[in-house]
Amino acid sequence: MTALAEPVYIDDTADVLVPEQVFTKQVGDKTVRLTKTQMDEFGRELDAIRNRVLADLGERDATYIRDVMKLQRKLEVYGRGMLFLGILPPFWLAGTAMLGASKILDNMEIGHNVMHGQYDWMGDPGLRGQEFEWDSACPSDQWRYTHNYMHHTYTNVVDLDRDIGYGVLRMSKDQKWDPYFLLNPLWAFLLMVLFQYGVALHELETERVRAGELKWMDKREVIKEIWGKVKKQTKKDYVAYPLLAGPFAPVVFTGNMVANLIRNVWSYTIIFCGHFPAGVSEFSLDEARNESRGHWYFRQVLGSANISGGKWFHIFSGNLSFQIEHHLFPDLPAHRYEEISAEVQDICRRYGIPYNTGPIHRQFGSVIAKIVKLALPPGLGGVGERRERRKLSRKQVRADYQAKLAAEAAGQIARDPGEPWVKPYQVKAITAG
Repeated sequence: MTALAEPVYIDDTADVLVPEQVFTKQVGDKTVRLTKTQMDEFGRELDAIRNRVLADLGERDATYIRDVMKLQRKLEVYGRGMLFLGILPPFWLAGTAMLGASKILDNMEIGHNVMHGQYDWMGDPGLRGQEFEWDSACPSDQWRYTHNYMHHTYTNVVDLDRDIGYGVLRMSKDQKWDPYFLLNPLWAFLLMVLFQYGVALHELETERVRAGELKWMDKREVIKEIWGKVKKQTKKDYVAYPLLAGPFAPVVFTGNMVANLIRNVWSYTIIFCGHFPAGVSEFSLDEARNESRGHWYFRQVLGSANISGGKWFHIFSGNLSFQIEHHLFPDLPAHRYEEISAEVQDICRRYGIPYNTGPIHRQFGSVIAKIVKLALPPGLGGVGERRERRKLSRKQVRADYQAKLAAEAAGQIARDPGEPWVKPYQVKAITAG
């Protein structure tokens, strides 16, 4: 997004005409152009939606999340129970499917959303975002940093948002091409089937290790945390429950493995459709510096995409099928996104801001096409060569995050009920020269 001084005037009746700042962003073949006044008004309209929903939070929302948690537990109990009878194919198929569904609900509609602080306002210790632990190989504390803070603060800012490629893929033309990326489709497939482990390894910053910027020893504490969580998950799914099945241990083992695969493939598909289909924009550090509230909202809309579907599709996607609304309002209960999506889309239409939505086959098809295209070098049909960009020290970003943790622990950050622990649109970390 570029700020230009163009002949758009704040007051054309004044004796001296003062040009108003105009912001432009190229999105595909469309140029989006907003004045500072329009950008601020865009932010105020979205703020009004957020404030209205926050004021309306209550029993309906509490009942919803508790009902989803009850459903998840029933699916897990019945699924694991059926797998103990899995020597009979119908029981194995039903048990595996139910266990896979329970893992999807645990990770997406419960774990992901609870850890965003969407239900902190309830005062329920079991739903406190900063303490919740999920059924995944990724340690929750690391997720809260890499996802809640880094990704939602610096959404689609190349070199800061490490969700762009997860450190293993080339998903932006502004990522420098390397022969390693010729295997982009293979890395993408492996990330999909092993997604919980790919997410767990996210904080290792493997791309920086490959580049020689870090050594493995620099990440020893991170590795220790990851290994502790991976070991716990492995013992549960591949040792404890199979042993309980006695002679049917191999049947339970394979059922658990397939259930994890179902969860991995589904989560990967939903997340990649929400972040990487055709029409989603990336941003440079310069484009994201010193953003206003409206600017931050603007970047979230252009850096996200929705997936159309029905009620249960949205529930099992964690309502991340409304990825645009989630990026705008990460602290609002996700089941509210559908009811505000039409209003958000109308606001975007009035300001000329593209609102990216479509069926899953179209969104995921364009993701696959991007993965393949970005695997190729620029001279052989690939896209782009990296422009030189100014960088913000990741050490400084980490220090900012630790400072917020310390301030929170000392009670120096006051939060209203319903507000998230990290409010990305108030973070002003992108200010380095």
